[in-house]
Amino acid sequence: MKHFVKSAVQPFRIYSMALLALFAALTFAVTAPRAAAQNDGSVTGTILTVDGKPWAGLTMQLVNEQGAKQETKTGNDGTYSFRNLRTGIYHVYAVLPEPNKPYDTQLQVQGGAATKADLNFKDIVAHQGAATQEAVKKQAEQKAAAEQMKTHFTAGSALLDQEHAAKAELAKATADQRDAGKQKVNDLANQAATEFQAAQKAAGEKDPNQGLFWAKLGDVYDTAGRNDDAIQAYQQAIVAKPDVPGYYNNLGNVLARSGKIDEAKTAYEKSAALDPPNAAQTYRNFGISLYNANRLGDAVEPLQKSSQLDPNNAQTWYLLGASLVYKMTTKRVGDKDEVVLAPGTVEAYQKAIDLDPSGPWGAQAKEGLTQLQAIAPGINIKISNKKKS
Repeated sequence: MKHFVKSAVQPFRIYSMALLALFAALTFAVTAPRAAAQNDGSVTGTILTVDGKPWAGLTMQLVNEQGAKQETKTGNDGTYSFRNLRTGIYHVYAVLPEPNKPYDTQLQVQGGAATKADLNFKDIVAHQGAATQEAVKKQAEQKAAAEQMKTHFTAGSALLDQEHAAKAELAKATADQRDAGKQKVNDLANQAATEFQAAQKAAGEKDPNQGLFWAKLGDVYDTAGRNDDAIQAYQQAIVAKPDVPGYYNNLGNVLARSGKIDEAKTAYEKSAALDPPNAAQTYRNFGISLYNANRLGDAVEPLQKSSQLDPNNAQTWYLLGASLVYKMTTKRVGDKDEVVLAPGTVEAYQKAIDLDPSGPWGAQAKEGLTQLQAIAPGINIKISNKKKS
């Protein structure tokens, strides 16, 4: 979820790797003459990939006739071994990457002898015909696409971090530095967008992480101030993944900044409904977005909701007080106009002071009350020194 006053928290970063393609299972038997039961038999072998290279780190399982299982992994040279085996029938399984089923080899082990069980998947695939070869080809294509997706996603994320940093620098830039600062933000945004779009293309339309790619693009455009592009991207993220509250929250932020208050309200309410424990923060975000857009009158309602859900947040109370000042009116008394504060203005400021007596929100609330006293000397304002218990 995006929690901030001037900027936003990023969505989860997740990415997926393409699965290896299916192999058809072949079974072959290696037999040996029977002998008296001993515990010094063994099974050894070498596993080669479809490229004919040693398959390192592949899980191998050995299961006897009673169902007892042993497990090991192939070494860097593709070899494996099971030792101290009794005479009997065993199944050796090469546990291929999902969704493939384990490749099963049945063999008989003779006590006192070493039984070989090599597997060369290059030869196995060659014997399985065109269908399996096509599956292997697809496997290679999926693996390459997954690697491309990861590369582009990583590059895009790095550029997005740089864009955030450039935006922070821009906020502190002097007047003569602002044009160059804006150009830097835009350049980084364009580069980051290109990388995330390339990641989307490499992953494919059905990839479950399309929502994340769109959300990243939304963040890129949001940071660059490209509101229309950001709105479209966050909407696409929601279409791809409609159960992520942060996507609605971030969409609400941009809609509020764009003056689309009713649409923003709908987005924030959906975020709050999906994530009730953080509903107070969601409505506070709504109020903050409106406050930052100088729509203080509109900010009152969501800030009131936030204060009701979380009455111990000093920031909410300060912003509510400052927003209620916007609703201040005047009335004619004799030959003078007197200030009439909106109900709850002083109380909101006072609550911020009580909750944050030595902090920034309490200090700003005190300043707000001082300013009210200056424009309306007759207003009864009592600033207490009550501390948050």
